[in-house]
Amino acid sequence: MTGKELREALRSGKRVYGTMIVSPSPRWIDVISQLDIDFVFIDTEHIAIDRHQLSWMCHGYAGKGIVPVVRIPAPDPYQACMAMDAGAKGVVAPYVETIDEVLQLKGAVKTRPIKGKKLLDYLNGSKPFEPELNEYIEKNNQNHVLIINIESQAAIDHLDELVRIPGLDAVLIGPHDLSCNLGVPEQYDHPVFKTAVEKILKTARGAGIGAGIHVFYNDSVKWEIEWAGKGANLILHSGDINRFSQIIKEDIGILRGALDGNHDESTLKINI
Repeated sequence: MTGKELREALRSGKRVYGTMIVSPSPRWIDVISQLDIDFVFIDTEHIAIDRHQLSWMCHGYAGKGIVPVVRIPAPDPYQACMAMDAGAKGVVAPYVETIDEVLQLKGAVKTRPIKGKKLLDYLNGSKPFEPELNEYIEKNNQNHVLIINIESQAAIDHLDELVRIPGLDAVLIGPHDLSCNLGVPEQYDHPVFKTAVEKILKTARGAGIGAGIHVFYNDSVKWEIEWAGKGANLILHSGDINRFSQIIKEDIGILRGALDGNHDESTLKINI
């Protein structure tokens, strides 16, 4: 899949599948390329990945036909430019709440290489690009995808306007931050949280852009199926750190039960 194909799928409502990969091990590229996924989500907001590591990760996955989507540390157009320069085909900006933030990100991701006053004039609608430049920019940026994290009540309050900004391709819910912002931290089955998620998904899909939620908590597959039923088509499942932690914790629990005698025999047979 190319960036253009990912963007078109998100807007059409077709489901796309990916996972978070933050390990810079070169062996991951061959492993991930054998999975039936469309994109990898590389997080530089919470994970210490430097520019050199990010660049080879992006180019490596893109070379295997997997779209590298990078979450930058802040909704900053300069950080977005750095990710694109590293080889990202998509950018996810965290904690976006305002129209101005989306417009600046659009400038960084969708109108490269224009900057400065010329870009500002274009973004505020005062001066369109010349026909030849406009054609060049569309061709030069056709594989670039712009996604914003919706993680607060303030973002939800402005959502109707945000999702209708031309150039935005999808919204991605950050469940941990959103639940905390709504006052129900990590209560992912709380009515307040579920109502907010449903509203975000419905609003985004109604505007003709993609929508999803990064599910990494318990019963993730169950929740992903439920949210897909509510309109989510950006399916971002777990991640390398999350799955390692969950699986090893389960396995060590079984081993301790078997070897240290913490469970009866019938329980061990069922678990093993």
